[in-house]
Amino acid sequence: MSDIVLSSAVRENLLSLKSTAKLQSTTQNRLATGLKVNSALDNPNSFFTAAGLTDRANDLSNLLDNMGQAVQTIRAADDGITAITKLVESAKAIANQALQTQSEYQRKTYAERYNDILEQIEDLARDSDYKGKNLLAGAGNELQVIFNEDSTSNLTVHPVDFTDTTLSTGLALNDLGVGAGATNSFTLAAGTTTLDLTGLQASSKLSDLADWADGDQVTIFDGTTTKTLTVGSNPGEIETVQDYVNAINDMQGLKATFDEDTDQITVVSGLDPAVSLTINKDNAGGGNATNGGVGTGTTTLVTSVMTAGSTLISSGGFDIDDVLYITDGNGFEAASIEIDENTTVSDLVSLIKSVKGLDANFTAGSISLIGDVSWSITSTNNDFNIRDLSVTDGSVNILATDSDFAKDTDIERVLQSINSALDELRAAAGNLGTSLSTVEIRTDFTEELINTLEVGAGALTIADMNEEGANMLALQTRQQLSSTALSLANQAEQSVLSLFG
Repeated sequence: MSDIVLSSAVRENLLSLKSTAKLQSTTQNRLATGLKVNSALDNPNSFFTAAGLTDRANDLSNLLDNMGQAVQTIRAADDGITAITKLVESAKAIANQALQTQSEYQRKTYAERYNDILEQIEDLARDSDYKGKNLLAGAGNELQVIFNEDSTSNLTVHPVDFTDTTLSTGLALNDLGVGAGATNSFTLAAGTTTLDLTGLQASSKLSDLADWADGDQVTIFDGTTTKTLTVGSNPGEIETVQDYVNAINDMQGLKATFDEDTDQITVVSGLDPAVSLTINKDNAGGGNATNGGVGTGTTTLVTSVMTAGSTLISSGGFDIDDVLYITDGNGFEAASIEIDENTTVSDLVSLIKSVKGLDANFTAGSISLIGDVSWSITSTNNDFNIRDLSVTDGSVNILATDSDFAKDTDIERVLQSINSALDELRAAAGNLGTSLSTVEIRTDFTEELINTLEVGAGALTIADMNEEGANMLALQTRQQLSSTALSLANQAEQSVLSLFG
């Protein structure tokens, strides 16, 4: 096409149209992409500077995601500590409740409830993980939060271990011993015999009987010990019938009464069925050996076990108006009963069974006791429970193993441990709160920094849409004008043809 020669006017207008089209293309690209710098060819300095800013913003965005997950991990641990604190406060309330009662059985049940709380604390601590990271589960769960691209700025959140409440570095709360029960039994026995003292009254002298004289001796053998009574008026001797009755009553497990209508001393025994009681009078001082202590020779009293329907006063170990008390190892009185003429063995068993932490069964004259804690059954009558004649306190004891809440001092020690555990929880919550605050502050800072970097990159590369829109309108006008000018230039050259018309 080099043979074709364009006029300068046409050539200039063509160049103007071409330049305008190029500018239009550039402006259209900016309007389409929103960027005034789309490649290094557009503006190398701005392009590479903006790329560096954008790359850093992207790197920080990736770190921002990790920070967000770290925040959730810390919050999960903080939620766990909040819940554990409530459980520890519940354990404290249980200990305080135990301190308000002296019942050893109730304290044992409180100890069991306390142990249940500790188990729940450990379970809750194990459940406080987030995406496999648990800040309440001890070593191996350290959380590292990175704040910048080269990892030179970071925070390590150290875990605590609450999955084992006994750790001295944790809550230092030990499971309580709940003790161990024990058993015991005692036999209820009864036997009766009578001693004939014909013609005498309670105030009569024993020596008024033809077969009795001062200096005579009455021997009472209970199977273990022997008691000798001397007839006479000297101190310590028995002179009257009532003295004789009183001397028998002074022996453990025996009670005696004199009936002036029948002239008989009735002796009631509560001794063990294996023990035979014998009463014998010698003939020293003129007594008749054949008549013994009662005018009929030696008297033997054999006891036997009582039945469920037997009245308690049929035994030498009980009397009307006796009071039986059931108390635990702390001296807490759980129950009592006043014995009357109608109180039976079955009534006593029912009383025992009504006590929480104590059970009883009656078989073959023996009451078997099963106690969750230590118990004592005592009587105002020292003749109660005379199985071993060396026993003088009239009691039945069950010696169980105490729980760790049995004594006030035990509970107070536990309360001190609980208060220390609460301090530990508050300290751990404070540390987590500080770490959480730090991560959240750095998260906010990183978000602002990312925004700053992106704005800075945009300032270098983003096109001003208003300006580019105005440019496009101006280029379109310029294009129209250039087209008109080109048309006019062509018309000027065509006017030459009119000379050949």
